[in-house]
Amino acid sequence: MLWYRTPEKIYFKRGSLGIACREFKDVYNKKRAFIVTDKFLYYSGFTKEVTKYLDDMGIQHATFFDVEPNPSIDTARAGAEAMRVFQPDLIIAVGGGSPIDAAKIMWVLYEHPEVVFEDLAMRFMDIRKRIEKFPHMGDKAYFCAIPTTSGTGSEVTPFAVITDTRNHIKYPLADYELLPKMAIIDPDLTMNTPPGLTAASGVDALTHALEALASIMASDYTNGTAREAARLILKYLPSAYKNGAKDVKAREEMANASCMAGIAFANAFLGVCHSMAHKLGSYHNIAHGVANGMLINEVIKYNCSEAPIKMGTFSQYKYPQGLKRYSELADYIGLGGSTPIAKVENLLKAIDKLKDEVKIPKTIKDAGIKEEDFLKTLDKMCEDAFDDQCTGANPRYPLIKEIKEMFLNAYYGKKTTLKAK
Repeated sequence: MLWYRTPEKIYFKRGSLGIACREFKDVYNKKRAFIVTDKFLYYSGFTKEVTKYLDDMGIQHATFFDVEPNPSIDTARAGAEAMRVFQPDLIIAVGGGSPIDAAKIMWVLYEHPEVVFEDLAMRFMDIRKRIEKFPHMGDKAYFCAIPTTSGTGSEVTPFAVITDTRNHIKYPLADYELLPKMAIIDPDLTMNTPPGLTAASGVDALTHALEALASIMASDYTNGTAREAARLILKYLPSAYKNGAKDVKAREEMANASCMAGIAFANAFLGVCHSMAHKLGSYHNIAHGVANGMLINEVIKYNCSEAPIKMGTFSQYKYPQGLKRYSELADYIGLGGSTPIAKVENLLKAIDKLKDEVKIPKTIKDAGIKEEDFLKTLDKMCEDAFDDQCTGANPRYPLIKEIKEMFLNAYYGKKTTLKAK
């Protein structure tokens, strides 16, 4: 059996925010809303776009705006304590991945203060079969996520990443109980995103689509959303980056593509590119989307092997399909090519062209990481990436030495040949 899980409601299109917010009163009869965001968005007035509707409906509200870029468990506990004092029946997360992730953890701690956080963070092979069962969510508060960037897809995923700053551990939590009940994708909130953030978050969304497409847990349902998300990003990200709010169409399509890519990887999961990007980012302070962008071409070439040393293990995945799925994406986008290899080569060229247009560094070295510093951390990054939760869904199960080779190729920009063997 496979599955396809999404929030109960996803609202999208420009101007959808105000219409969707009416449901808090008209459909759910909510009385007290707790908003979670970060300082920048709070002081920039983004939350006022929500609170004006709450005020009109007579819904009382409080705002927690202390979420940091890599939210900590201490912040999540502080937010949960503020929730316990305020007693909301509605939680609204406004922002990028950090406020939404933090709000998910606050939600759990608010509804179930008895849970042991570290138990919920225990690893798993199948998200539906866990040693520690996640508690049922939504009994005390309804959860709505409103993204202000086009990239993370957190508004439609069952994932949250939180950091233990004392022990320097990042906990990736995953369970479908963490799915928001409602997501509101209003492109008006993303119109003035700075170019650098537009590029990094857009390439992150593209990587979500590409990894979900190749995953051993991909299905006909996820492939459709992943393919269309990738097509939209390759077409519209350059203009969203260059023209910002002047190209409303590009902003809207990027908002849609980010959400669709999120839906795809919420059900098919990701792969070794994200595993490597997590470690490259944490060891060398590189933005997550930029790290993915510098690694994804190497991972695509790696995943095209039709006779890998080790293959990802899942009962529904019978034989290597990376080359087939990437070439089908090239066909879908209309990139041309007479053989599967030629089609994937054209896909790689299209990705390179996109990265050039949005100023993603070609290599890790170009990102300003000194060779000495990179090599000093390389072995540890490889071990940690192998052990990352995302690696298990990759179609080709990597050896640590293969991860090291991909890291080195991505650092030096070594030209490698796409091979099916």
